[in-house]
Amino acid sequence: MKAILVGFMGSGKTTVGHLLAQKLNMPYHDLDDMIVERAGKSIKQIFADDGELAFRNMEHDALEAALDDDGILGTGGGTPIQAANFEMLKASDVPVVLLDVMPETIISRLQNDTDRPLAKQLGLDGLVDLKGQRDLRYEQVSDFRVATDDLTPLEVVETINKNLFIKM
Repeated sequence: MKAILVGFMGSGKTTVGHLLAQKLNMPYHDLDDMIVERAGKSIKQIFADDGELAFRNMEHDALEAALDDDGILGTGGGTPIQAANFEMLKASDVPVVLLDVMPETIISRLQNDTDRPLAKQLGLDGLVDLKGQRDLRYEQVSDFRVATDDLTPLEVVETINKNLFIKM
């Protein structure tokens, strides 16, 4: 991997990941998509059939496998929260980029997203609380932070490219 993107839901990991991979002429890998492909069912169905622990084990296995791939990796919002994943990301030589976002921006970005019922269920107060619980872990695992609220996805890509890839 050339870079790993972490951050809360709605921070832009998938959009920015695709654009960054395109700019660098390399593949984009989405950890959630890798899990779905391996399991043969949706994440929602994995949770329903097998429970969160099974999902987290699949997530860890997919992350471990992905680190050996080439390209850009977008993780799930909870990936670095799990201790084993956190340690794996910290130990990796791959730059980890935190895409940070304010809760109000999350609500705005996800208001028409039917694939994230958690965002609607939690509402602004719940999102603020959950994000607050995760922020320290995101910061601790990251090599670089980009606030995405007032930037276009292409501006985020340029910021990442200037601050990380210029060193390579």
